[in-house]
Amino acid sequence: MLYQWPTLVKRTFPAMQRRTGTYHVTTFAGDEVRAFMPAPLPPADPALMIDGALELAHGRALAAIDRLNVAAAMVPDTQWFLYGFVRKEAVLSSQIEGTQATLEDVAAFEATNEAADPHDVQEVCNYVDALTIARREIASAKGLPLSTRLLCAAHKRLMKGVRGKGKLPGEIRRSQNWIGGTRPGNARFVPPPADVIAACMADLERWIHAPDALPPLVRAGLAHVQFETIHPFLDGNGRIGRLLITLLIEHWGLMRSPLLYLSVAIRRRQQEYYARLAAVRTEGDWEGWTAFFLECVRIAADDGVSAATRLFALVGADRRRLLATSGATVPTMRLLELLPSHPVVTVARVTRLLKTTKPTAAKAIATLSGLDILRETSGRDRDRVYRYQRYLGVLTEE
Repeated sequence: MLYQWPTLVKRTFPAMQRRTGTYHVTTFAGDEVRAFMPAPLPPADPALMIDGALELAHGRALAAIDRLNVAAAMVPDTQWFLYGFVRKEAVLSSQIEGTQATLEDVAAFEATNEAADPHDVQEVCNYVDALTIARREIASAKGLPLSTRLLCAAHKRLMKGVRGKGKLPGEIRRSQNWIGGTRPGNARFVPPPADVIAACMADLERWIHAPDALPPLVRAGLAHVQFETIHPFLDGNGRIGRLLITLLIEHWGLMRSPLLYLSVAIRRRQQEYYARLAAVRTEGDWEGWTAFFLECVRIAADDGVSAATRLFALVGADRRRLLATSGATVPTMRLLELLPSHPVVTVARVTRLLKTTKPTAAKAIATLSGLDILRETSGRDRDRVYRYQRYLGVLTEE
């Protein structure tokens, strides 16, 4: 969907009473094309006020996030949850964009490098890598701050070797894109022209790093809408926009780790998600978006608390069952503790993880299989694959 924007802009006029942006209108190939130019954040005329029902929604969302932080603190190693929660967000965010890969597909691919649809799985793995790269940069004193450059680096990794790899990975678009329809003239939404993208992103970046009276959680939701409205890339904007929420929530100290898989709530209410984004642009309805976003945060955080509690109980029960048997050797106990962050294993993988011999790895797997902690899922006589099935089951429940 590439379109070269004409050099002449015919006219500019206010888009709506609340100044959420302006339209640049041109004529191209006989069509009137209206590209939306978002006003810089924060919302103004009138300002967005977090009071009344929005204040209550904000309080409920923050309380749910606090409960998720407490749940994460229950375990000796956050990796117990981090592996699954990050990948669950990656899977769901990618599914919103049309991929079909599941969390189990991703876990199996990471263990065996095998997948029925490797392209879909690789897209999810790229999302995980993009988040990892971005978090590492922000955490490093010499790394990139949360910025357009950082999002470009994440986008480059997101698009590596998958669909969209030919659409300027890691680069701001240089041509017009659009959403819906077959051309800009009949599109559902036309983002800003390419020649103003850098300025729009610079405005967003400045607002992210400037003081603001709005609560950080609300600001994360506003930044997401602004990013999606700018639509700075030719592909992958939805995933990078949702990744931006994750980065901001951690950057502003609301969570210590990226354990909030917000896409679970967005996917359940996907049509409303798109409608709320559109209503900001067409009606200036920042309040409606903010209420929706805060409710999604609450739902996602509560879902995370439920999953974390059940996973903690599951691992504890499995540990007690193992300790009650004669097979509770040190290698077997070490393997059980590693399973939450490596829920699909092979003998070769366990040999590497435990830095032990193949017979010792095989014996540890056999012990856990005998307790039905691990289940063989490949049906093969050689190179067999084992899953921590109940653990994955908790993560994949909707």
